[in-house]
Amino acid sequence: MNIFNYITIGSMLLLSLLILIQTRGASLGAGLGGSSGEVNTVRRGTDKTLHQLTITLVLIFNLSLILGVIR
Repeated sequence: MNIFNYITIGSMLLLSLLILIQTRGASLGAGLGGSSGEVNTVRRGTDKTLHQLTITLVLIFNLSLILGVIR
């Protein structure tokens, strides 16, 4: 296995964890889209940091997949 495989696996695990952390409600139904409350699109503080980290990990994940296939 080359380094890109390890990067892909690591970023996939971290990305899954970050996505699960970012649910928009307290209950399981809200996390699965069953929430009927108002959606706030302004991100502040920790929420903004988690969102930016998720975007960065998506880019790392995609880049490692592409470089792993090319190499």
